[in-house]
Amino acid sequence: MSGEYILEVKNLSTEFRTREGTVSAVKKVSFNLSPGKTLGIVGESGSGKSVTALSVMKLLPDYAHIPEGEIWFSPEKGTQTNLLTTPNPEMQRIRGNKISMIFQEPMTSLNPVFSCGEQVSEVLRIHQHLSRPEAHRRTLELFDQVELPRKEELYFSYPHQISGGQKQRVMIAMAMSCNPSILIADEPTTALDVTVQKNILRLMEQLQAHYGMAIIFITHDLGVVGEIADDILVMYRGEAVEYGQVETIFQHPQHLYTQGLLSCRPTAHVHRLPTVEDFMEKRPLSSEPKSRNKTLQQQAPALVVEGLTKHYSSSKGWFSSPKTVVKAVDDVSFVVYPGETVGLVGESGCGKTTLGRAILRLIDPSKGKVLFQGKELTSLNSSELRPLRKDMQIIFQDPYSSLNPRIPIGEAIMEPMAVHGIGKNSRERREKTEQLLEKVQLSAAFFNRYPHQFSGGQRQRVCIARALAVDPGFIICDESVSALDVSVQAQILNLLKDLQEERNLTYIFISHDLSVIRFMSDRILVMQQGKIVEEGYAEELYENPQNPYTQKLIDAVPAGTPEAIRVAIERRRLGK
Repeated sequence: MSGEYILEVKNLSTEFRTREGTVSAVKKVSFNLSPGKTLGIVGESGSGKSVTALSVMKLLPDYAHIPEGEIWFSPEKGTQTNLLTTPNPEMQRIRGNKISMIFQEPMTSLNPVFSCGEQVSEVLRIHQHLSRPEAHRRTLELFDQVELPRKEELYFSYPHQISGGQKQRVMIAMAMSCNPSILIADEPTTALDVTVQKNILRLMEQLQAHYGMAIIFITHDLGVVGEIADDILVMYRGEAVEYGQVETIFQHPQHLYTQGLLSCRPTAHVHRLPTVEDFMEKRPLSSEPKSRNKTLQQQAPALVVEGLTKHYSSSKGWFSSPKTVVKAVDDVSFVVYPGETVGLVGESGCGKTTLGRAILRLIDPSKGKVLFQGKELTSLNSSELRPLRKDMQIIFQDPYSSLNPRIPIGEAIMEPMAVHGIGKNSRERREKTEQLLEKVQLSAAFFNRYPHQFSGGQRQRVCIARALAVDPGFIICDESVSALDVSVQAQILNLLKDLQEERNLTYIFISHDLSVIRFMSDRILVMQQGKIVEEGYAEELYENPQNPYTQKLIDAVPAGTPEAIRVAIERRRLGK
């Protein structure tokens, strides 16, 4: 064991015993972590990143087995502990105290029946042996450090009452409560707004500088890890395929998988994104620029939105008058032309999803007009709307919650066909469903599988097939790639573009990520606090934003380029 490392992992292998046999999740992985430094572990879902971290923490399930390897932990000079041979009582003292972990999904990591402050306070009472008043006071200090607003109010708030970024800050406060030597952050910014993500990354850098801790940062996005890491370990199918300094790997990636991860993030306005599979199978890559132009606007509009408004009122009690009015959508007007993609971008809470649902009359607007196919949707009742439903569809953000877990995916795709009378019988509808599964790059043999048997990217393809089942001309894509690996994201974005060209589809593409919006869109609408604050052609708006809010969104996007990484490394070196 070398004295310069706080953690040294040697030839770690982790296996899972299943009914089908033994699955090797981690295969002879080795890496080192120095005090005060950040190691980024990068790879797609299923590459073994999280299992590696859980192996270090000894938080594996009973059916897991570590057949070989060593994990040496040295929090102080002259002390060495092999965590794999450390008894459980001693590991319980190390976990949360010397080595802390921020889990991927804060909503499932926080207990819904306890307040946020009480959960942090409990850690302090257990590990630091503080009294209840002392733990309360220290928790408020930690909330200050992680820049949580209204700390006293938030102490007594429950997880469902605060935003995703705030929940993540509570998790960071909990992880930092005992001043750990090592912080393991497992996908801490996945599905967060780019602005919130940037704030979380800066916060972790500040806490690291203050406490001098080492960080293991796990992510699927090389652009994100390039902003914070000193060294990178790239994992693919349980193996470490590349390991070294961040700047070296970004400038000279050696493995085809690393090259694929670097290339599939949407960083330029091209016609098609390269995917990891393109690199692994050495397919020729196309750098053809997007050829679509402004002639789309010479047609009659497919959708016209005029002064659309949606307000919500909250009251103090059953018999009191409204206390506050929330202007979720505030006097929004725009048009969408046939075959066009209009990107709608903004932070969580700006009104994007509410606007999309109001357009489709999934919620009723407070006022305004929506004209689709020459008909004014806001004046139609439910029976008059039904025939138009087949022509306008939505792909929701979370494919798992939008699919019925008790219904096979084939039946879920067939269901809207039956509702709208598409196909003479179930046999015809099944044939069309199988064709759609193949169209979205799934197998027709998956017809009888259930949603839980698919990955996130596969479930999103099922939802796309379900939206296409009724042959719509207009689709709203609501954050449909926000929680996906960048490699899977590239596949879904390419698929949506291919389908648009093949079927002349019209999209409103909702996202908080301007790099994704830039790739997909012909025009962009920027939304803030219920209003459209800027709009324009995608490339022009991205290259020359006029509104400060748009500039803030663009600045928050991790560039993921070698030059951007050099700037980030220099900034960290100077302590800025």
